[in-house]
Parts: sequence; C-alpha cells; structure tokens
Amino acid sequence: MSADDDIEWRVTPGLTPYPEALAEMEERASAVRRGEARELVWLLEHPPLFTAGTSADPAELFNPLGFPVYEAGRGGRYTYHGPGQRVGYVVLDLDRRGRDVRCYVHSLEGWIIDTLGDLGVAAHRAPGRIGIWTDRNGTEAKVGAIGVRVRRWVTLHGFSVNLTPELSHFSGIVPCGIAEFPVTSLGEMGVSCRLERFDLALRQRLSRFLVSLEGGTEKG
Repeated sequence: MSADDDIEWRVTPGLTPYPEALAEMEERASAVRRGEARELVWLLEHPPLFTAGTSADPAELFNPLGFPVYEAGRGGRYTYHGPGQRVGYVVLDLDRRGRDVRCYVHSLEGWIIDTLGDLGVAAHRAPGRIGIWTDRNGTEAKVGAIGVRVRRWVTLHGFSVNLTPELSHFSGIVPCGIAEFPVTSLGEMGVSCRLERFDLALRQRLSRFLVSLEGGTEKG
C-alpha cells in the first residue's frame, strides 16, 4: 500500500473565496480528528486578498488597492494570495504521522523544494526564515510561503507557491514580516509552469513527503 492511499487529493478550479475555504478546511480537520473523514491535500487559487497570521503586525499592512483582509488563525504574519499562485491546504493527522511539528514544517518545505527542483527551479531553505527561497540575480528572493496550524495533532493551512501572480500586489504588505528580501515567481524567473504541471510534479512527490514525516525515506 502506498503511503498516500488514504489521502484525498483535491484540485478546485477557478478562484475560491477565502472564507469558504477556511470554513471547509476547519470542518475537515475536525472530521479527521473524529476519525470520520480522510486526510486531505487541497489545491486551489484565491482572488486577491491578504491573510493575517497570529503574529501579524498592523504596521506591516498598507493595502493601497483595498484587498480584503482575513484573520487566518495560522502562525506567521501577513501573506498575499491571488490568481497565479498555487495554494495548498494540507489536513493531516500527525497523531499517526510522527507527532513532530518541527519535522512537519521541515518536510513541507522539502516537499516544495523538491517539486520546484523537478521543474527546473533551484530552491532552498534559509536559516531563521521559514519559507521557500531562490536566487534572483544574485539576491535571495521568496518564491513560496509556509503557514501552518496544528490543532489536536491535525494540521491546517499549508503553503503557497508563486507561479505567475501579479507581484506588485505583494507591495500591499511586508510579506511574512520580512522586508529585506524581495518576492519572486516562476514567471519572473522565466520558467513557464501551468498550474496543472505544478500539481502533477507535487503529487509525484507526495509519498516521499509523507514518509519523511516519520523520519524515513521512501524506497525505490
């Protein structure tokens, strides 16, 4: 049996309103905790908006275009979501996958880094800065964000990866509270990648990600 046989893989086309996604994710997490639903990896896009994590500083929100701002309940600060950005919500039961939140975040980063590598983008972790980073003309730039919450050992929220978003929209916040480094995208780097291609590459790395949660490596 594959490590991901019990997980629902869902891709929602179009733009999903954030309140609807948040409510459904919260409900799914509760159902997973009760043993009444399968774990979930949910891929989608949102219309332009900002989300505020539990450490969000109002001084880091400028929002000149008046995008909606939502309390997310996850860790971290302000994050932008919008068209051209792949958002992944990951609802997993860590009670049966290692019970290690640090390992989960590290493995989530590794999943995205490996996926981008398969697409020809060299990405990496940066000490002291959660997220996914790459080189842009000799300067580190952020290409993906990680923001999670764990409730009763069930994970909520997840990641976002910038494929072809409108990068000027990020100027409405200090992204994730880090002003020293720019935000980039695969499109800005000259890498052509449709959502479907990214999703396929991500799914091909799912089993390895799940095995890594328990400190293992997939054979073969």
